[in-house]
Amino acid sequence: MERNTTQRQAIRQAFVDSDQPMSPAEVLAAAKRKVSGIGIATVYRAIKALLDEEWLTTVEIPGQPPRYEKFGKPHHHHFLCLKCGRMFEVDGCPKNLASLLPTGFKLERHEILLYGRCASCASR
Repeated sequence: MERNTTQRQAIRQAFVDSDQPMSPAEVLAAAKRKVSGIGIATVYRAIKALLDEEWLTTVEIPGQPPRYEKFGKPHHHHFLCLKCGRMFEVDGCPKNLASLLPTGFKLERHEILLYGRCASCASR
């Protein structure tokens, strides 16, 4: 078990305060608002430890580095803004996805990633 330092607390708080999956750079920016001397290596070490503790989970994005969000959230999907690169959570899930499968296949889980422009980028 690692120590719960001020830096680690700032990193945890960044995830608590965020409603979206974050990249390490986004975590660093949020944590620096609370602890100015924090560095990216500290963020990566903390993310690894928080993944090991199952406090965080990885959000995979095809062709991009992973992002992270708090573990244990109810089932949801994600929206990636093609303009600013931010990722947002999307509530809800399409029904009857199993009907899309070939005959004899069994659906066990799924991921849906929507792409477009977030409200802020769309209004510019």
